[in-house]
Amino acid sequence: MSTKQSYRSAFVFLTILFFLWGFITVLVDSLIPRLKDVFELTYAKTVLVQFAFFVAFFVFSLPAGFILSKIGYKKGIVLGLVTMAIGCLLFYPAASNRMFSVFLIGYFTLAGGITILQVAANPYVALLGSEDGASSRLNLSQAFNSLGTTIAPVVGALFLLSDSVKSSEEIATLTTVEKNDYYVAEAATVQTPFLLIAGFISVLALIFAFTKLPKLIEESPKGGYFQLLKNKLMLMGALGIFVYVGAEVAIGSFLVNYFYDMNLATVVAGNETMMSIANTIANTFNQTFSGKDPKSLLGIFVIFYWGGAMIGRFIGAYLTKILAPGKVISIFALLAITMILISINTTGLLSMWSILAVGLFNSIMFPTIFTLSLEGLGDLKAQASGLLCMAIVGGAVIPFFFGSLIDNVGFKSAFILTILCYGYIMWYGYAKRKMID
Repeated sequence: MSTKQSYRSAFVFLTILFFLWGFITVLVDSLIPRLKDVFELTYAKTVLVQFAFFVAFFVFSLPAGFILSKIGYKKGIVLGLVTMAIGCLLFYPAASNRMFSVFLIGYFTLAGGITILQVAANPYVALLGSEDGASSRLNLSQAFNSLGTTIAPVVGALFLLSDSVKSSEEIATLTTVEKNDYYVAEAATVQTPFLLIAGFISVLALIFAFTKLPKLIEESPKGGYFQLLKNKLMLMGALGIFVYVGAEVAIGSFLVNYFYDMNLATVVAGNETMMSIANTIANTFNQTFSGKDPKSLLGIFVIFYWGGAMIGRFIGAYLTKILAPGKVISIFALLAITMILISINTTGLLSMWSILAVGLFNSIMFPTIFTLSLEGLGDLKAQASGLLCMAIVGGAVIPFFFGSLIDNVGFKSAFILTILCYGYIMWYGYAKRKMID
């Protein structure tokens, strides 16, 4: 097999992985409403689910980078898949025994496996060809990651949220036999999908274990992390990842509340075109909207925020191939800022669609910042990938401050924080180009 064919096969396998972890990540998010009811959780406790996910990136990233520098990308990918499978299997006892703490451990383990994959797969894709084409390749792979995040909510609605959960008062009226039957049925709703996912991941791990992939890493030099901490460009990139993930998650997490705060449910319900869009999407979930649940009606439009990221990455894969990646990311960051400014200075559907459009311009930021940060690092790329993935913890930090600002100054003013985040990314793209030139 020629080197080119070997690289192409490896790229296809890795792109499947990108789809898989995007799909699983959002599928678990779809499970959160059911967990809240089944475990009778407060909203504060449901936040622990996302906290467990992002903290895993902080905890696992550096060790993953170190391990990869010793065992290589291929074994690292297998390790990540096995860890993910173990996390999925932990959902079984968590559901059987209604133990939220075990579910959190399972989710933390699953996120740990995804972290190892992130640390391994992102630089591996970047290395499968010329350095000039690295941003284009990673944008294309990340586009399939976004495809997974777009499909997962539909699967979650059909298989995880398709029936109602009884309240504690309703459960109290059941006989012992009825109660046991109910708990078994509820557990199976969670267990079956994730047992199937665990099985699929295990098969994928076996495929990777026995598939010949090009070896693209040598053992990293000692003191690699200390060298990287002195590398200004890499640190600038890590901060770029931190603020990007933080801004993306902050906006995505509060969209429904933002729309509700602007009384958009009434506007949407009274607009024939908007209701047609909502019902077309809802039909996929075997539902229609009666106007009785305004947050559900508004929430259906969030698909355009995450779906925009998928479309934008396919476009970005082409743009970063014909234009300097630093230039493309600066333009996209400027357009994201423009959309936010339009949203906070308008009302109604213009405000709604402009903030949803930010998802389109978010699209290329992670893969492009990632590959720009790895340029010229040679055998330090595995460890650098660990540091960059560690910066994903911004998805836990910035939304917290964004939420605090909403509580104190309201939505419109709070969005200034996200403007600052995109402002840094715009500057980073410009500075990176200047430093290279």
